[in-house]
Amino acid sequence: MKLKIYKYGEPVLREKSEPIAIVTDQLRSLAVDMISTMHAAKGVGLAAQQIGHTERMCVIDIPEGCETEADEAFNSIVPMPLVLFNPEIIAREGSQLDKEGCLSFPGVGGSVERSAQVTCQYLDENNMPQIVTARGFLARAIQHELDHLDGVLYVDRLADAERASFEPKLKKLSDANGGVR
Repeated sequence: MKLKIYKYGEPVLREKSEPIAIVTDQLRSLAVDMISTMHAAKGVGLAAQQIGHTERMCVIDIPEGCETEADEAFNSIVPMPLVLFNPEIIAREGSQLDKEGCLSFPGVGGSVERSAQVTCQYLDENNMPQIVTARGFLARAIQHELDHLDGVLYVDRLADAERASFEPKLKKLSDANGGVR
């Protein structure tokens, strides 16, 4: 089922997620719907807040060809789509600066500095603890989605000058969706 994607200005995007006590059939079903919604919108990640929920969960699916050859080889053991319940980054290395976009910010994209490599622990669909280490674009996507789970939006991480250049678009988007910035 395709779900509504909440846009910048809607209050739920600023809410912090609530940890999940146990992964239930209902949450597994929600994850399937989130993946369908993400694919339909041509996105690579979707956090619960972006569909109006506050459970600490997100989904990621990096299409082939989005990574450098070296990062794609490094990340090849990570199953896609990746469904993360209660994800937390436990280690970071290096830095990368690249453009990001977001399904909650149509028509807005800017450069954000992120860690080049992250290690993330999470629960899988079977309530089993997992750890994944990712580089490059996948690492960027994990950080972006976990920011959503903490009520942090990628525009919060833009350099001041770049954010100022997007201010008219951000104001218009926020005003159309509840006005919470």
